[in-house]
Amino acid sequence: MVGKKALAGIVGEENVVTDRNILDAFAVDKSYGEGTPPAFLVKPHSTEEVQAVINLAKSEGFPLIPVSSGAPRDHEDTVPACADSVIVDLSDMKKIVRLDRRNKVALIEPGVTFGELHAAAKAAGLRVLMPLLPRMNKSVLASCLEREPFTIPKYQWDTTDPLMCMELVFGSGDIYRTGSAAGPGSLEAQWETGAAQKNPLGPGQWDPLRLVQGAQGTMGIVTWGSVKLELLPREEKCFLAAAEKMDELIEFSYLIQKFKLVDVCFIMNAVDLASLRMDVVGKFPPWVLVYSISGYEYFPGERIDYIEHDIEEMAHATGVLPISGVAGVSAGDIVGAATLPCEGIYWKDRLRGDCRDIFFITTLDRVPRFLDAMAGEAKAHGFPEGSLGIYIQPIQQGRNCHLEFNLMYDGRNADEAGRVRALYETASVRCADMGAFFSRPYGAWAALAYRKDQPTVKALKMVKHMLDPKGIMNPGKLSLGTEV
Repeated sequence: MVGKKALAGIVGEENVVTDRNILDAFAVDKSYGEGTPPAFLVKPHSTEEVQAVINLAKSEGFPLIPVSSGAPRDHEDTVPACADSVIVDLSDMKKIVRLDRRNKVALIEPGVTFGELHAAAKAAGLRVLMPLLPRMNKSVLASCLEREPFTIPKYQWDTTDPLMCMELVFGSGDIYRTGSAAGPGSLEAQWETGAAQKNPLGPGQWDPLRLVQGAQGTMGIVTWGSVKLELLPREEKCFLAAAEKMDELIEFSYLIQKFKLVDVCFIMNAVDLASLRMDVVGKFPPWVLVYSISGYEYFPGERIDYIEHDIEEMAHATGVLPISGVAGVSAGDIVGAATLPCEGIYWKDRLRGDCRDIFFITTLDRVPRFLDAMAGEAKAHGFPEGSLGIYIQPIQQGRNCHLEFNLMYDGRNADEAGRVRALYETASVRCADMGAFFSRPYGAWAALAYRKDQPTVKALKMVKHMLDPKGIMNPGKLSLGTEV
């Protein structure tokens, strides 16, 4: 077990936290995982300090758990699975190293939150590609590394978007730069030639970015990354399409995304919309598709007009009626609320106080069968329909979608919390059996994701051994069984 003195020699005594209240809080989170309180929490401020902490962990044999977002945490990925762990808190690494409007890219450290990047980008006439109402203290890089879906699917050409290049320290202690950031030359030398660290592929013929994304901190620690931004619209027009059944919106959703006509685009049921807009007194329709049309620097009004006309034709052909508002709230208000960092109480907790999520990737045409399955599971567990939120986020330009069930409940009621946990477990298994793809296999989902694909488990263990030979990086989170 490492002592405080060795860690303080790297990051400074003031950046080694020993407060038991702070450390004990990491042993649990809002998920159902329970672990062991860490021995220390350290706050590095540079790549060199991160590397030195990793090298010390290698030599002394203690686990490291990287963290960059503020509390609360709810995916079990930062709960230590082993004793004598050290939390590596990157939240003080908050530099926005470069904000490049011409190339629409920002190079940031892991402590930069959505609230901070949104403010800086807006001042430069840019907008951040962000998930639906992320917490103000949510790390942008953490969100990108976890492949959280964002609300403008037409800009997601690949699963790695909007993350471009990054610098990281593998569990081996080696510093590595990916994509065009790998060189030649320093970052400053690349900037002088007009380079913008925007090509994520490489170096060479491999793509290490894909080994780190979704790995829950088991391969190494990212010290900075470049993320793709987009221009702020000069004009924007927002619409809703309401329906009694979700499948009435499928064909229309596919069409407007196929031709990349809309920017913001997602579907919610009435429960999630009510939680999103608690200030609305009126009743929302059972299902609402939300979308926006943007006009940029040149002829913004004309662009919006012709796209709106094209969408009207598609709506007519598919039996959908675009409207500008519902239940006393405008489409613009909903888009505005959904595309900013969430202040105050997190939006999913507003309705009942607590929320557990089940989410996975599927295709939009298969969503109705998952909705039927979830309705059956909820009924079997006595879970009220009025507390089941559903959020459908098209991704990769609509080729597939993120389907999320939000189980809202009162965590102070032990009976209600127990029923939610039982529903969470049985519904997760049922969805997996139906073909749900748990691309972010947190906690118990790892067994569902890996149980039928042992060759992938074997390959992941080999990669883990190469990049983290001592097994110090967040052990127990990658897959099943012994990782190294």
